[in-house]
Amino acid sequence: MTITREQRLNRTALLLSEEQMERLKNAHVMLLGLGGVGSYAAEAMARGGVGEMTIVDNDDVSVSNLNRQLPALASTVGQLKTDVVAKRLMDIAPDMKLHVVNAFYLPETPVPVPDNCSAVVDAIDTTSAKLHLAQVCQQRNIPLISCMGMGNRLDPTQIRIGDIYETTGCPLCRVMRHELRKRGISSLRCVYSLEPAIQPHHGPDAETKGAGRPAPGSVSFVPSVAGLYLAYEAMRMIAIL
Repeated sequence: MTITREQRLNRTALLLSEEQMERLKNAHVMLLGLGGVGSYAAEAMARGGVGEMTIVDNDDVSVSNLNRQLPALASTVGQLKTDVVAKRLMDIAPDMKLHVVNAFYLPETPVPVPDNCSAVVDAIDTTSAKLHLAQVCQQRNIPLISCMGMGNRLDPTQIRIGDIYETTGCPLCRVMRHELRKRGISSLRCVYSLEPAIQPHHGPDAETKGAGRPAPGSVSFVPSVAGLYLAYEAMRMIAIL
């Protein structure tokens, strides 16, 4: 069945002007990270009418992803997240231009931000990478929306969008503020939670993540909401305001 862009976006077009819809069609969003946050952001932007997207990740789907990540199914465990997400996005929006990059964004090996990039969405975990990406976007005057810590949290109603210098209670935000000041970056739009992190119940066989630290607890309805907030803010910056 052939479905046109206009047909699949007819409900969206009831809320946005022709000019706004055209801005979304001509936009190129770079999204880094396809986990519990980034996978929902990717899908929301594809369904929302973003015309071109670059998705970046280099992780495989694991069993522990099944509780919260869109690409994680029993049938996709072991596959690259980029492959699974790309197939899903093209099934949703076959007219979208999609670029897939299998890589981790790190300061020493950054993934180039496309020349025609309209906005960057940061759904990565590594603080040094977030800071490097913020510097790149500031230098090139590219709008950036960055997700802060969503692990060990249960209440999606406490998720907010704002400037990182206005945030309270988030340890990652505190570190980011300190480091951003040192780099001369005076503003960063971010998605963050007001909820204090919960102390997880780790047993002797707990999964570890990064430097042998126990992996954070997670649920299906916190990172997904954060991802939808990221998509909203990126699309707002491009087309709505």
